[in-house]
Amino acid sequence: MTDPHLERWRLVLGEPAQECAPDGLSARARSRDAALDWLYGRDTDNDKRGVRTGGAGASELTTLDWLDDIHRLFPRETVERLERDAVERYEIDDIVTDPQVLARVEPNQSLLRAVLRTKHLMNPQVLALARRIVEQVVRELLEKLRAEVRPSFTGTRVRRPSSFRVAANFDFRGTIRANLAHYRPEDGRIAIETAKFHSRARKHVERWQLVLLVDQSGSMVDSVIHSAVTAACLWGLPGLSTHLVAFDTSVVDLTRDVTDPVELLMKVQLGGGTDIAKAVTYGAGLITNPRRSILVLISDFYEGGDPGLLLSQVRSLCQQGTHVLGLAALDAEAVPQYDRHLAQRMADLGAHVGAMTPGQLADFVAERIGR
Repeated sequence: MTDPHLERWRLVLGEPAQECAPDGLSARARSRDAALDWLYGRDTDNDKRGVRTGGAGASELTTLDWLDDIHRLFPRETVERLERDAVERYEIDDIVTDPQVLARVEPNQSLLRAVLRTKHLMNPQVLALARRIVEQVVRELLEKLRAEVRPSFTGTRVRRPSSFRVAANFDFRGTIRANLAHYRPEDGRIAIETAKFHSRARKHVERWQLVLLVDQSGSMVDSVIHSAVTAACLWGLPGLSTHLVAFDTSVVDLTRDVTDPVELLMKVQLGGGTDIAKAVTYGAGLITNPRRSILVLISDFYEGGDPGLLLSQVRSLCQQGTHVLGLAALDAEAVPQYDRHLAQRMADLGAHVGAMTPGQLADFVAERIGR
């Protein structure tokens, strides 16, 4: 019987590691090997690396058969990795364009990215099925991000005296202080003659504007998704007016769709060029009170427009008191790839530049509003 650890290495490395399983693979392992070969056997670089050479699986299995197999043979986290590699690494588009496949696939963020990239190729029937993926993943993201974003804006509460005498408003410390004169040392007790109660009222928050400018080029798909969901989480918070604008070489104001991030994402058109200066100019035009405004530019900073105009706009915004935040990534990982030279020039003009998770962005906004 083959050692399970050796068998595992045989599956990872493929045919070149056959000596890892000299007694052969079990029936389940052979099925797993065929499923892995169907996908990774397409990689022409495997021969050079000596791992996972192609087998006959790719010609024997359809995409639908393969999906059925991997859901049967592998744990969920492995299935998600295999599906992600299929759509992103090997561009097997029928995973998100074939109605039969879409009906069976398990929605996840990898498939959501694939849907957003290929939805312009879909007919109405397929688009309706693809929307199921968008809806489920967005719903899960909303639940997760609300837990990260909303607590940043709960604020502190001020305590004021109240004549509304209910248990929930009982001021224990105030009552003790008010009745210390009635302390009875013989039995170690305080006689309560005057009970104190307080009211709870949120501190007044002066209204702020938050303008999110999101680069919708193909490399920014994760940031587009998280920007849409983050904007939905921030919408309607007391003291905060939120705008969401997507851009490539044109600018599209999506603020009216912020409350429906699914519809918003279905309208986004990924790809194309990038004119950051045009987007920042539009965002600056939305600002009504510069010293109570935060402009967040989410982009890789590879400017296809006029860098001089962009820097001029950033300088003007910073000088008038607007908080300018440049994010090279807004997603769960916050691992950016961006034009560091242009980003540094923006930072030199007074912008904050970095990468954040949605929760960190919420903390940044809440801190400015709370000042």
